[in-house]
Amino acid sequence: DGRPFVANSKMILDLVVSEMFGENAFVAHLDGRDDCVVIDPGFDADGIIAHVEQKELTPAAILNTHGHADHIAGNEFLKRCWPDCPLIIGRGDAHKLSDPTANLSAQYGLGLTSPPADQLVDEGDVIELAGFRLEVLETPGHSSGHVVFVERGDPAVVFGGDVLFREGIGRTDFPDGSSEQLVASIRDKLFTMDDATIVLPGHGEPTTVAHERR
Repeated sequence: DGRPFVANSKMILDLVVSEMFGENAFVAHLDGRDDCVVIDPGFDADGIIAHVEQKELTPAAILNTHGHADHIAGNEFLKRCWPDCPLIIGRGDAHKLSDPTANLSAQYGLGLTSPPADQLVDEGDVIELAGFRLEVLETPGHSSGHVVFVERGDPAVVFGGDVLFREGIGRTDFPDGSSEQLVASIRDKLFTMDDATIVLPGHGEPTTVAHERR
């Protein structure tokens, strides 16, 4: 865990995989900076916090691609360590943070909740934090309020949550899922990007737009 790799010429990424559900949490920072963004902190909050502290980084934001339990489980623990760090999620999934049924934790007997969002984002919003410029795209289908965060570097990098996986796509059998919406999100939002665009999914290995389009 905590495997570092360079996504493009400036973004340094660390991956912390939570054993439960095999969920990918990403810590992204720019070379030479001591602030970072944490994307989708899962159940291994201790691992994420240890990793951030070991690198002597300070989170400038916690970003949630969507409100399912395996992607928000670490929110509370990170907010305890860094209370001023804003929690950011798409407007359509914000209610899931406080609702164990909606975030699917109730069905596993967990009853998990997260602190409320500090900022809600919509299609086309741009978040400028830790030296990054992250564009928000609404990508419903796996979850009705799912968003992805796009860093338009060379190549572009997409923090994709559970939309597009390496040779697979997100589940659509949850209460607010829709296979039609998911396919439209992938075709209209992701497959219109450059071939070299890197997609960092919420589960499994990274992939590229070209590979998945094929």
